Amino acid sequence: MKRLAVFLLALALAVSIVGVCFAASGKVAIVTNTVSQNEEEYRSAEEMVRKYGDRVVHVTWPDNFMTEQEQMVTILARLAADYDIKAIVINQAVPGSNAAVDKLKETRDDIFIVYCTPQENPPDVAERAHVVLQPNEIEMGNTIPVQAAALGAKTFVHYSFPRHMSIPFLSIRRDMMREKCAELGIEFVDATAPDPTGDLGLPGAQQFILEDVPKMVERYGEDTAFFSTNCGMQIPLIASVVDTKAIYPQPCCPSPYHGFPAALGIESDLANPNNLQYVIDETRKILTEKGVVGRLSTWPVPVAMTFTAGSVDYAFRIIDGETDINNFDKALLEQCLSDYTETETTLTATQIDDNTSLLVKLIKRTDVELTEYVDDAGKEYPSYLFSLIGFLTY
Repeated sequence: MKRLAVFLLALALAVSIVGVCFAASGKVAIVTNTVSQNEEEYRSAEEMVRKYGDRVVHVTWPDNFMTEQEQMVTILARLAADYDIKAIVINQAVPGSNAAVDKLKETRDDIFIVYCTPQENPPDVAERAHVVLQPNEIEMGNTIPVQAAALGAKTFVHYSFPRHMSIPFLSIRRDMMREKCAELGIEFVDATAPDPTGDLGLPGAQQFILEDVPKMVERYGEDTAFFSTNCGMQIPLIASVVDTKAIYPQPCCPSPYHGFPAALGIESDLANPNNLQYVIDETRKILTEKGVVGRLSTWPVPVAMTFTAGSVDYAFRIIDGETDINNFDKALLEQCLSDYTETETTLTATQIDDNTSLLVKLIKRTDVELTEYVDDAGKEYPSYLFSLIGFLTY
């Protein structure tokens, strides 16, 4: 009996070890845009590779994803062929993501899928992804004009193009911005810019912004706020706003990293745990030197990076058996997202001035809270989630 008990104990231990090894063998794939389309999303995936090693696979969409959607299908098909991959986080879920996921599901229906900042029809997106995360684009139709007014705006210029205005949330947000501006007594200007995926490419779109912002300021004055729906336009937009001493309430993807370092010549090292506070401090310093204090703002945490990190962490909780793919745990996902934002700021609270100290305390108290999407007909989407965070004004 004693030998039998020892044998059974050894067998149970062996099964346990095998189970742990099996769970640990699961991998998460992250699909991002390239650096030229959105560096923050790209670097967030690199950060996850550094954290988890070969348990994370990072691939990118083609630069011109609008005309290369067959390649998008191929990219996800290659991921599906690796049966160690148990989850895919797509940040951003650009047009064509749905078709690529449909093809993937023909061979793999066991992969946990997260969409970040999707650009296709919300009900269609909700059918394909287990979890959808995006900034509360709709409510930003109110918060961005209000912030612009707080910064002194008398005119609000909204740059976009037909492709983006075909995205439901972005067009709804634009219309809400127009209404809120009218309520606040701000003149709203609906300006069309070149599509970076069009014939002129990203360089042409950026050049347009560099040339058009000074014209707008000359016409409407320095108290003009500028907003663009496109990531690639943020760098020239920030640079032009600073040069013309205009107003910039928020990047399209709110974050201290989004556009500010490149536009202002700040050396940003996303591998450095102190980098967020460094970028915030340097941005404030440069904007003070340029005489535009109180004219530019953003969210105090990098939303795109938070989405990648929190989603990957949550995916590993599923892979490692801590939660279930079929039972979405909103509270756990909020914890995973908030853990990342806390990590970004906890290590940076020393050797900073009084104003920044207050900012860090505010960030520490700011957990990421998610609200469910409810459509106009009142239908609820429990795993289609919006986030909204307050402003950091430089």
